[in-house]
Amino acid sequence: MESSEDKHNHQSNLMYFNQMIEEKGIKRDRTEKKTKKVQSSFGSQKVELSDYLVAPDGYESVVYPLYFVFVPYLTGAILLFFFVAGASFENFKLIEFNNFMVVWLMGYEVVATMMLVAILIAFLKYDDDHTQTKRHF
Repeated sequence: MESSEDKHNHQSNLMYFNQMIEEKGIKRDRTEKKTKKVQSSFGSQKVELSDYLVAPDGYESVVYPLYFVFVPYLTGAILLFFFVAGASFENFKLIEFNNFMVVWLMGYEVVATMMLVAILIAFLKYDDDHTQTKRHF
């Protein structure tokens, strides 16, 4: 049989236990809000190469270096065709492509600039859910 003192102690313990659970829940909510703010920033987003570059599954380690070599080189060759040769195929055939690195570096600069502009545009379009004022760009 339980005495009235035991019942009172049991109720006090239950109240204390409930208070502890509520405090933990409040602390958990505060930490979740902090982590949501951190995750909502533009720079903390995850970037997957597979979202932007096409590569067969399992062959990414082969395809991505090929992209790194050939995309800037082709961009540099197109740059030479339009701006140096004046979009004339006869003039383009006269250009000697002996120096691979020069053509690759010209294309690399163009590709890097286009990527930086795309990142800047994505940043300006990014809308944070927690901000009250919206950017008007």
